[in-house]
Amino acid sequence: MTAMADPGNSGKTLNFNVGVLGHVDSGKTSLAKALSSTASTAAFDKNPQSKERGITLDLGFSSFTVDLPEHLKEDCGVRGYSSLQFTLVDCPGHASLIRTIIGGAQIIDLMLLVVDVVKGLQTQTAECLLIGELTCPRMVVILNKIDLLPSTKRQAAIDKMSKRMHKTLENTSITCLPLPILDPPWPPSPKLLKAQTYLPRRDSSGPLLMAVDHCFSIRGQGTVMTGTILQGALALNDTVEIPSLKVTRKVKSVQMFRQPVGSAMQGDRVGVCVTQFDPKLLERGMVCTPGSLRTLHAGLISVRKIGYFRGALTTRSKFHITVGHETVMAKVSFFGLPTPTSLSSAAANDNQSLLQAPADASPTETNSACPLSKSSPLDKTFCFDREYIYQEEYVNGQSGTGEGPNPEQWALLEFERPVTCPSFCLVIGSKLDTDIHANACRLAFQGRLLEGFEDKGYTESTLPRLKVYKTKQREGQVERGLCSLCVHACGSWSVREAWRGMRALGEMVHHDTRVAPDASPPARPACLSDTGAVWSHLADAGITYTSPPP
Repeated sequence: MTAMADPGNSGKTLNFNVGVLGHVDSGKTSLAKALSSTASTAAFDKNPQSKERGITLDLGFSSFTVDLPEHLKEDCGVRGYSSLQFTLVDCPGHASLIRTIIGGAQIIDLMLLVVDVVKGLQTQTAECLLIGELTCPRMVVILNKIDLLPSTKRQAAIDKMSKRMHKTLENTSITCLPLPILDPPWPPSPKLLKAQTYLPRRDSSGPLLMAVDHCFSIRGQGTVMTGTILQGALALNDTVEIPSLKVTRKVKSVQMFRQPVGSAMQGDRVGVCVTQFDPKLLERGMVCTPGSLRTLHAGLISVRKIGYFRGALTTRSKFHITVGHETVMAKVSFFGLPTPTSLSSAAANDNQSLLQAPADASPTETNSACPLSKSSPLDKTFCFDREYIYQEEYVNGQSGTGEGPNPEQWALLEFERPVTCPSFCLVIGSKLDTDIHANACRLAFQGRLLEGFEDKGYTESTLPRLKVYKTKQREGQVERGLCSLCVHACGSWSVREAWRGMRALGEMVHHDTRVAPDASPPARPACLSDTGAVWSHLADAGITYTSPPP
């Protein structure tokens, strides 16, 4: 067992957030408890309902502190760090709690995927793997419960599962690290975690953004909001805003795992005490520098379909949209570029990942993928000055054939209730009403928030800036050409639309009264020299024909 560092030593402590994810009853909470020396108020299934049901129902946080590993001493020493604190984020594994899992996965630097070696890859194991690819750059897979295997078959089962996991993960965008085998006696050594740590981005500049996951009151002290600082820094006596409630409060005190501190910065897990605030008003949400976050009624996002989702992504359908710790229903409308040739090669490469699954693969059998960057050309090519084409559904493959990389596509999200979120945040669309016992992927698409609409009347004030059009086509049959000026036509196309196009061209179409008996032709303008010219302009107006004129 590696010696734990003295938390009271001089110098700053680098906080490193480790998410513990996996299928329900795979041993995640037991692993977190065995590793930790300090527990938060919500750690290790302290919730009465968790104890009653025997499963994790909410995020649990615990920590332990160690000496800095050799490969980080130089870089951390320059920044004033003298010790390393691991904060373990114990996520629930039950399918019905996937909203909580997604929220927990967005605040971690390293993911521990715990796999029951007896049961192998299960449905929620695969969902956690997909969530990890979207939110976390590195992952360690842990084979747990090997003591339940017969001793004569143990090594063979471990080798088989290890081979399967390596094959599943070898081409994912996640940096997959060696598979540790957890074997009693416990506690397991934290040497593996120390070896796989890196110096995460920690920047105290910019406005504060803190993801709050628990809120409770302490008599005589005030209300404590616990969470992880995603951006900026926090100090005593700072004024913070709870944007979803439009209220501001002053910070009375700050603690990190029961240790008082004067300030905290990006990546730190903290408890913030404020006064005169009812904890029942905030279960989960955001805390920020006053005025730095917006509350949105709708938004524009880049879209990539997750390959394992077998349903269609159709316009005007509703999905569960997860933004940070919030999940809300929203109506989705898809749009893209007018021609399939507009696909950029960079975006094409970005689409190859676990999100693009083989056609015959199941959610628990991943075998082909390539890295998916967190920021891609798709997120940078959207512009209000461009023209886009309306889509009835998300287009798979080039020209909708289902083959090749997907073209660049975007979507308008219209939220059923306002959401508060930062710009360019990760957005995940899901069908969480799918039967949790079905062996099906519920994660449908992912993207980044590119534009947000704060005005409740955005459909009239802001949305008209978006240039999205529909192509319309009518088919009909031209019966005969009467003269060099006129065409006698009938069919299923709209005569009024034909007049509209021909008026712009300076021409006239004589209509068949059987098609539009109440219509009146426009005034005769200057004519062209022959029927062929009229014919050509009919085609230009979007009217196709099934037989040539006599």
